[in-house]
Amino acid sequence: MMPGSLVHVGEKRTENVKITIIDYDRTNYHERTVDEVEECFPFKDSPTVSWINIDGIHQVDIVEKLGKHFGLHPLIMEDIVHTGQRPKMEDHDSYIYIVLKMLRSREDDINVKGEQVSIILGKDFVLSFQEVEGDTFNPVRERIRNSKGRIRTMGADYLAYALMDSIVDNYFVIIERYGDIIEELEDRLIEDPNPETLQSIHDMKKEMIYLRKSVWPLREVINNMERTESSLFKETTFTFLRDVYDHTIQIAETIDTYRDILSGILDVYLSSVSNKMNEVMKTLTIIATIFIPLTFLAGMYGMNFSYMPELAWKWGYHAVWTINILIFLSMYIYFRRKNWL
Repeated sequence: MMPGSLVHVGEKRTENVKITIIDYDRTNYHERTVDEVEECFPFKDSPTVSWINIDGIHQVDIVEKLGKHFGLHPLIMEDIVHTGQRPKMEDHDSYIYIVLKMLRSREDDINVKGEQVSIILGKDFVLSFQEVEGDTFNPVRERIRNSKGRIRTMGADYLAYALMDSIVDNYFVIIERYGDIIEELEDRLIEDPNPETLQSIHDMKKEMIYLRKSVWPLREVINNMERTESSLFKETTFTFLRDVYDHTIQIAETIDTYRDILSGILDVYLSSVSNKMNEVMKTLTIIATIFIPLTFLAGMYGMNFSYMPELAWKWGYHAVWTINILIFLSMYIYFRRKNWL
């Protein structure tokens, strides 16, 4: 197919696309959900700040209509509907294209589910494209609705920063939960290492790799924003972007720390299993060592020779038992003194 052809690549969905518009300035605020994408067109040149959020990118005709009206490059629209993009930032003079990974997790599930979020920052508008309905942007919406903080007095660049900051802050929630799970794994490992613990360790290592792939490129994205010469970012916004960059570095370092801890836990698990096996082998070896001389005596007097003088001795049976017991006790005392028992 030709470059720029719009084909949705990702999980197949059938639900309807939800289009939400939030338009505001210092004194006014309007929020509504529209049925037709054409209702978003007037907000391109609106003097107020407009946030158009699209929940669902599987209907590529909606993305195409919106992208053409707002002047998006065909390759940008192609990246929006292709959900396997790496976090990145592209400066196209009249707008900036940003890709991030929004992560979610449930309390009853160790796995993290990632969703691609595409953000288009224009002069006075922000377009956000999500795979499904439901996100981490509710705190941003509440600040806009209630005019909390400085968001209603700032421009579209601050809104784009607020959306990125909301996504990054949610990483801390997931990281904190994973920290609790890792501590629980350490406790389980000490109490009773078993194959289920090993499987949990491997699952956590895979999740850490996925988190790292989602967070690590974000450092470069934020760094490029700080270095950009685009007029879409005001000087006052760069201070907030540096804060997001610091948070990204902190999250990346925490993920690397957790990966090292998991590698250490895995080594401890293997050592614990090896030690348990050694204890079993030691016990079996001691038992076998004790019974070797006893087996020797039993085998020797179990031979079918006719002329064995002890066989006709009246106290031969009792003597053999006495010798066996003395051998057992002496070896037991010797092993105890060596701390082998």
